[in-house]
Amino acid sequence: MAEVVLHIYDVTNSGSDKTNSTILQINKIFKDGIGLGGIFHSAVQVYGEDEWSFGYCEQGSGVFSCPSGKNPMYTYRESIVLGTTDCSIFKVNQILRELSREWPGYSYDLLAKNCNHFCDELCERLGVPKLPGWVNRFAHAGDAAMEVAGNTAVRFRQAKTEIVTASKVAYRFLVGVTNNATASPESAGNSNRGAPRFQAAWFKNLITTGAKPSSSSDLETKEEDALWQHQQPDAEPPLQQNSRTWQSM
Repeated sequence: MAEVVLHIYDVTNSGSDKTNSTILQINKIFKDGIGLGGIFHSAVQVYGEDEWSFGYCEQGSGVFSCPSGKNPMYTYRESIVLGTTDCSIFKVNQILRELSREWPGYSYDLLAKNCNHFCDELCERLGVPKLPGWVNRFAHAGDAAMEVAGNTAVRFRQAKTEIVTASKVAYRFLVGVTNNATASPESAGNSNRGAPRFQAAWFKNLITTGAKPSSSSDLETKEEDALWQHQQPDAEPPLQQNSRTWQSM
């Protein structure tokens, strides 16, 4: 059995003293002040004096080791004993070799695959508790936000595509009905002739300009005018007048 220790650092490798100072203030407020978390680097020590962690590199494994608590890139903060592992030193070396192959340096991602994620994985294989939630909370929150934003964008695009497709199908159906009505012989006694042409024209206008159909009061007014014209001896039959009106739309 061996003790497993987590070493935690403030991330102060930005190359800017002002940025590093800001990060220290953020960690002081959000971790020390209200206990939420901060911007941290972590590493795991087990068997020996070295700690193991993960970072970015263009080639080879991103898994590396250095003397415990002495990583020169960051500012040391504290250490936490996570528990003891039942793994032998031989087994631990085997686990580290496996992780070295599974965690190439180019796969590093600040939000989704960083040093804290690596330490979580190592602790899980060692059979000890994972990192306290506050160590990697900022990365988890950022990753969740990115995922939600991405899913929302995908769903919006899918919904837009489905709406456009449904509109095209409906319009083609109405156009087909109109063409069939136009091809059949007209009957002066059929007051509904020409209605499909009106509906298709209105639907096309709706999906292109956002125009609204006539209200019920407008339709009633048109029916009264048609009835009055039908009663006049010299009035043109309402069917012919309506047909010309719809064809001009």
